[in-house]
Amino acid sequence: MRFDYVIVGGGSAGCVLANRLSADASVKVALVEAGPDDTNPFIHIPGGIIPVIRSNTLNWKFETQPEAGCAKRRLFWPRGRTLGGSSAINAMCYIRGHRSDYDHWASLGCQGWSYDALLPLFKSIEHFEPGANAFHGVGGGLNVAEPRYMNPLMSAFIEAAQQAGHARNDDFNGAEQEGIGRYHVMQKDGERCSNARAFLTPVRERPNLTVITDTHARRVVFDGKRAVGVEVQRKGRVEILSATREVILSAGAVGSPQLLLLSGVGPKAELDRHGIVQVHELPGVGENLQDHLDIHVTVTEKTSFAITLHPSGWLRSLKMLWAYLRGRQGELSSNFAQVGGFIKSDPAQPVPDIQWHMVPFVYANHGQKLGPLFRHRAFTLMSCFLRPESRGRIRLASADPLVKPQIEANYLATERDLSVLVTGIRKAREVLRQPAFARHYRAELDPGDAVQSDAQLRDYVRARAETIYHPVGTCKMGVDAAAVVDPRLRVCGVSGLRVIDASIMPTLIGGNTNAPATVIGENGARMIIEDAARQPEAVPLAA
Repeated sequence: MRFDYVIVGGGSAGCVLANRLSADASVKVALVEAGPDDTNPFIHIPGGIIPVIRSNTLNWKFETQPEAGCAKRRLFWPRGRTLGGSSAINAMCYIRGHRSDYDHWASLGCQGWSYDALLPLFKSIEHFEPGANAFHGVGGGLNVAEPRYMNPLMSAFIEAAQQAGHARNDDFNGAEQEGIGRYHVMQKDGERCSNARAFLTPVRERPNLTVITDTHARRVVFDGKRAVGVEVQRKGRVEILSATREVILSAGAVGSPQLLLLSGVGPKAELDRHGIVQVHELPGVGENLQDHLDIHVTVTEKTSFAITLHPSGWLRSLKMLWAYLRGRQGELSSNFAQVGGFIKSDPAQPVPDIQWHMVPFVYANHGQKLGPLFRHRAFTLMSCFLRPESRGRIRLASADPLVKPQIEANYLATERDLSVLVTGIRKAREVLRQPAFARHYRAELDPGDAVQSDAQLRDYVRARAETIYHPVGTCKMGVDAAAVVDPRLRVCGVSGLRVIDASIMPTLIGGNTNAPATVIGENGARMIIEDAARQPEAVPLAA
């Protein structure tokens, strides 16, 4: 099968690319997704997060290698495996990051990626239900709404955080990020607005767009150093999808570097280890992995507003279901992480470096262990360090493309990464023990009142911290020797090949990563179209 563009990965960026590139009726576009179509009903119900994150079909369910900084644990890494990618299984919080994140990228030589350059793109891709203003747009595909339901525990958090001295902020994507308040959510009419719903569903019937699901990309096919197609496997059969213009990898921070390595693009030592013939030496492939690590404080409650799986809560669950089915209202219309905020670990910090997410249930290992939800009625405040210094890598476990790669996150490799999470616990406790929580607060379940010293809290962080699902950086954009793509997202040293997803971030942004991945897709699509207009028959060789 021959196409002009073959996009590998139907996730947050891939859906945008498929939409924008197929808008030109003269080109043929293929979007290849390893997972199934996004027809599972739990994807579209905001409160269906636990079923989708537990799914073996919709979730890659990666694991890290044993993490030395995390008590040698293998950490669970959920990543979306369906149209929409991780936007189909995430908590729907709409956060762009801090202005300084993007200005830092520009300072590294990434022209076209400053905050001022990206703000018009952020505005163009969204439909902000509260209305357009200097920071938000209307008319775009990604619907951004205010929460339809607010658990009383969430209101208590906002009041308590202000009692603890934190300012109220009604828009974390506005003039200032710092403060606490409600998250805007990527939802429409009480349902999840994944990137598939936002950008792919409206154009799915275009005759020049072919969406291929349940199909695993095996490698990029090269003619010399030019990418000319993608070898894929579906229903046990291997075939090649030819790309006359470009191959675009949008398989995420895990999948994109894995595909480059399987295709012979990367450091020779790593390729030789698996008997892969090198196409081009590119030492940065798979390096520079960054992720947000999260630590929680959980409190059992007295007022029964928390969500539980105990039989005493089943009547409430039936009422939740009825409210949702009747009018897309109530608790199932909620992303559960309704409130949170951005604070500084120290007033001397120039920008917020801790993010909070509050949820009305006991933390239970990404929903993989349901026992605590049966035993406890509790609420949890999660703290993550937004700007980790630790760097990990993605490596091949095998030359077999169906074998999951090795993830070496290298969490807590620096003293600061550990100490800020300890600070996060202390600041979370300050909020949870304010008067606004007095009628709800029964006892601290985790870490527990006995865990007080710095040494005890450091041990707790190492034993219990988990990912909050924001891996980036493994195909770094830049102009230095470690760059994998140039600022126009072309893979360095080859032609006809780009990477367009969160893996291109040189540094991790301060917040949730779906909105940034979406704008990366938008900016990348514009660059492809601009470059094709300048040289319609060939894409220039990247430096």
